[in-house]
Amino acid sequence: MTDTQTVDTVGRETEKQPRSNRLVLFALVIAMMLAMLDNMIVGTAMPTIVGELGGTEHLSWVVTAYTLATAAATPIWGKLGDMYGRKGVFMSSIVLFLIGSALSGMAQDMGQLIGFRAVQGLGAGGLMVGVMAIIGDLIPPRERGRYQGMIAGVMALAMIGGPLVGGTITDNWGWRWSFYINLPLGVVALGLIAVVLRLPKKRAKAGIDYLGVVLLTVGITAIVLVTTWGGTEYAWTSARIMELTGIGVAALVGFVFWQTKAAEPVLPLHIFRSRNFTLMTLIGFITGFVMFGATLYLPLYQQSVQGASATNSGLLLLPMLGAMLVTSVLAGRITTSTGKYKVFPLLGSVLMGIGLYLLSTMDTGTSRFTSGVFMAIVGLGLGCLMQVTMLVAQNSVEMKDMGVASSSATLFRTLGSSFGVAIMGALFNNRVQDVMAERAGALGSDVTEQSAQLDAASLAKLPEAAREAYQYAVSAGTHSAFLLGTGVAVVALAAAVFVKEVVLRGAGTDDEGSTPRPPTLDAI
Repeated sequence: MTDTQTVDTVGRETEKQPRSNRLVLFALVIAMMLAMLDNMIVGTAMPTIVGELGGTEHLSWVVTAYTLATAAATPIWGKLGDMYGRKGVFMSSIVLFLIGSALSGMAQDMGQLIGFRAVQGLGAGGLMVGVMAIIGDLIPPRERGRYQGMIAGVMALAMIGGPLVGGTITDNWGWRWSFYINLPLGVVALGLIAVVLRLPKKRAKAGIDYLGVVLLTVGITAIVLVTTWGGTEYAWTSARIMELTGIGVAALVGFVFWQTKAAEPVLPLHIFRSRNFTLMTLIGFITGFVMFGATLYLPLYQQSVQGASATNSGLLLLPMLGAMLVTSVLAGRITTSTGKYKVFPLLGSVLMGIGLYLLSTMDTGTSRFTSGVFMAIVGLGLGCLMQVTMLVAQNSVEMKDMGVASSSATLFRTLGSSFGVAIMGALFNNRVQDVMAERAGALGSDVTEQSAQLDAASLAKLPEAAREAYQYAVSAGTHSAFLLGTGVAVVALAAAVFVKEVVLRGAGTDDEGSTPRPPTLDAI
């Protein structure tokens, strides 16, 4: 089939919505669920894992290895899909993820588990970007909002249900099944993709940009380690953090320079010439910054100040994640029916900023209902932003760059989450320590050293003065963290103002944007 024939048949095939199309989308949802659920499930199983394997001092690396590998691999998977074809590359990422899952379930010590989690993370980077890029290939921009809204809903459900699923699996089947559960689901997704998905085959003339891959991997790894270790494992001004910062900056500067020379750059810099693409990657960065910062510190506030149980920690975030799910689906449907989207980054940034400011006003007397309303407002804002940012980023580039556009948007959101957790965490922890020193003196220092283990039951055992001081300190820390988030939301609003609305194409309509029509999905 020629390119012209492909263009002419896209509208008819999309309007028919063949059964194969729906099956592919079902497989993509499974793949996205695998990537999103994994950390949530494993986090719940970690106490049991440490109890059996030991190695408490390396506990954080079980998560960090996965996160690092995912972030570093994401842009590489996107570029490989653009060069060699989406289907084979995506299936390879699923296979790698499943190998990592099987090996992690068989790990005999903490060192093995960390290494196998890195393998799993390498595959996970391809799962997330592959799902978004394939949707970009199969679905015309105007219809994409509906499906990407569905993907955002899957992400919200994973964040809510992950801890509950992880706890149930660990209690009834053992922690190893936290990894083995991926295998049957992955095989189903792999089988559907192999049989049903039809995409044009590609073969790039240029080779892989190995130097670009190395420089980008080193730069991203150094940045994620700085944001992960800074203020926790090492002081922000320590030699190790300074060394990592220098390495990261040098690698990324070298990467940018090399991308202007490479025959087939990993991350073509010309995509950033599109104003909408650049603005949407910035808004995506801020969305990750806010969402993951909030999901980390809101449960801490609710457990420490409001006395909530940590057993069902995912449910503590239900107001925010539920609101995010609803608005992400609605935003997708409205975008599909109207072809317009600018209102969502504007409205989302405003709601996110208002909600974060309200969260910053919480104190020791704030009720759970009130904090739930504040969280819901933040969730409404995040729902408006989650997938619209990906949709507009994809619509701002040519089809040949769909993979790198999807991977770049995903990467910036991932980096935003790392920065959000690190910077909001630094403000939170410093404020808690200062307030405890003021209100409880030496006893305050002892309490803050144990703060990671201070759940509602532990707090009840503290002397009343120390307990009240700690609750006040957590409220003060929450105020600082979410006030920062409010300022970041203002930056997102400023970026949204400058977004240029290009009406999205519907199936069978003439091009109104700069992106060529996507390839066809052959019915079976």
